[in-house]
Amino acid sequence: MNLSKSLYTKGIQCQKALWLKKYKKEVLSTPDDSALARFETGNVVGELACKLFANGVEIPYTTDFEEMIKQTALHIKNGVKYIYEATFSFDGILVLVDVLAINEDNSVSIYEVKSSSSVKDIYVHDTSIQYYVLAQLGFSIKTANVVHINSSYVRGDTLKLDELFTIADVTNEVVELQKNIPTVLKEFEIVLSDKVNEPDIDIGSHCKKPYECDAKEYCWKVQRNIPEYSIFNIFNLGSKKQVELYSQGIKNIEDIPDDFVMTVNQKLAVDTFKSQETCIDKEKIKEFIDTLTYPIYHLDFETFQQSVPQWKGISPYQQIPFQYSLHIEQEDGTLTHKEYLAVDGIDPREEIAKRLAEDIPTDVTVLAYNMSFEKGVIKKLSDLYPSLSTHLLAINENMKDLMVPFQKKHYVTPSMNGSYSIKYVLPALVPEFAKAYKSLVGVQNGSEAMNAFANMSTMKDDEKQKMRMALIEYCKLDTLAMVKILEKLKKL
Repeated sequence: MNLSKSLYTKGIQCQKALWLKKYKKEVLSTPDDSALARFETGNVVGELACKLFANGVEIPYTTDFEEMIKQTALHIKNGVKYIYEATFSFDGILVLVDVLAINEDNSVSIYEVKSSSSVKDIYVHDTSIQYYVLAQLGFSIKTANVVHINSSYVRGDTLKLDELFTIADVTNEVVELQKNIPTVLKEFEIVLSDKVNEPDIDIGSHCKKPYECDAKEYCWKVQRNIPEYSIFNIFNLGSKKQVELYSQGIKNIEDIPDDFVMTVNQKLAVDTFKSQETCIDKEKIKEFIDTLTYPIYHLDFETFQQSVPQWKGISPYQQIPFQYSLHIEQEDGTLTHKEYLAVDGIDPREEIAKRLAEDIPTDVTVLAYNMSFEKGVIKKLSDLYPSLSTHLLAINENMKDLMVPFQKKHYVTPSMNGSYSIKYVLPALVPEFAKAYKSLVGVQNGSEAMNAFANMSTMKDDEKQKMRMALIEYCKLDTLAMVKILEKLKKL
């Protein structure tokens, strides 16, 4: 069948996805910037994890897999203890083992490295096909393991790999899966034997779990004409309810029966969409606005993450603030803008904490959208820098959440799609700002901002300066958008 372990796990998620990957690649979506960033993170983590198994030998990657297999066999024969990317093939199934340990009793141990902070079911399937191939080739396998990031690790002065990584023994789970692998492979063989006709597999939760499938756009929009806003977008409507509606042939929200059982908020979203009417509770909105005092400090952070912490006191995947925008609004509508963007390559936290304390007084209203995020960032900074703690915590105490009127359904309009995310609220209330984001060059959303700053150290000087300007313009637009949303609410 010519299967790799990645194709095997793709087939585990969906056999149609496997077929498309083999025979109809042109319909698959290309990886976006976030996906590419995850791939790069995986490569970095994989290389670092090999250092847990010191003095090993790496099999150089080549498209000549037979040569990789020969090199692996030679190193095993020569008594090498650890082999990175050890390559094996059985019955058309090719596997590259991240780290293969050859034990003193000539048994082997498998180590599959993942940049995730936990063991997921799909990782066990990934490891199980490696176990299967090696077992079929006659190897005695002592253990099968998943090596993953320990998210509770806090870096000290130096990076300690034995604390950064967790080695999870999944041997029992992998062995349990072995009895079913021949059946799975037979199913794959039947599916792949027909190179013309796609498998008839309907859409469902498997399109997004454990990963969003690169065939989702094709299966959902091209083949089934699922609209941009459908039953699958109803806020907080569980997958079981979605499947129940879809199984009845319903995909458009306007076709949902009036007696279909939903929660109050789900029904409100559906009824609003059907009626195409805007519902506004002006009294409640006024109550919210009356809690704000001028000047109002509109605050928005941008953060990034490191799978491998570079600086002391950082945990893997911790949100590290590197930028903020601050629009200061006076009662007469006058606006002043302040900003901070860290220098790349150094720990930005102390400087950003100092600048926050300089730019925001302790006795003013600070407005954020989904303030739990901003509060969380500030709380971590206050814990880290005791001399600034009183000031920073005062900022948190005075923070208000612009999301509240939308979260509590005081303002509901069809184009918000039943959501109170600023992603939907902003274009609904201030349509021109949705266009403003699309006109930005370099950075148009939070993911792009995160990836841009994380990769800035690798950029040439002229490219770096352009990206810094792009980040400043993007973050500035975020807080200006908040100003405009509040302005809209005040006019009601």
